[in-house]
Amino acid sequence: MTAPDGPADDRSEPEDTERRHDRLVRHPTTGPLNSLYHWTDARHPLRVMANYAVILVCRILPSMRLKNVLLRRLGMTVGDGVAWGLESTPDVFWPDRITVEDHVIIGYDATVLCHEFLQSEYRTGEVRIGERAMVGAGAIILPGVEIGAGAQVAANSLVTEDVPPGTTVAGVPAEPVESGATDA
Repeated sequence: MTAPDGPADDRSEPEDTERRHDRLVRHPTTGPLNSLYHWTDARHPLRVMANYAVILVCRILPSMRLKNVLLRRLGMTVGDGVAWGLESTPDVFWPDRITVEDHVIIGYDATVLCHEFLQSEYRTGEVRIGERAMVGAGAIILPGVEIGAGAQVAANSLVTEDVPPGTTVAGVPAEPVESGATDA
């Protein structure tokens, strides 16, 4: 979950660059309760239960092929040769909004989210992970994020913005790391 958009920070972006927040669909909720109390209006409970059951099995399933077949049945776009680490978790509400291209590695306990529940609204967005990208163990990908081909997300990173192709990001929030570092 993220906080509502606050004041702009000092990082400037080109005007023609679409940001993750621009790709999110906002769904206002009414009443005194926060938006998570309205989840049954967002997605049918039986659909979420079925998604959860399949994803729970996939989290512990050692077979990559069977895991990919089951996730495709939930509506995910999963390319050839995708490897999901044990305990990795695609979004249980909207797995059909996830696209994982060929030969991607998603590490142990990584989470790919297509929704975020806030106080007076929930937001949904597509997530795309490009060909041969790698998502490290424990990383979290937020809704609306696009990870480019060959990009790398370090373990335990929180990806709040797009990752350009071939870029390595790390941290909370994930930011590009300098290349060319050598081991001494």
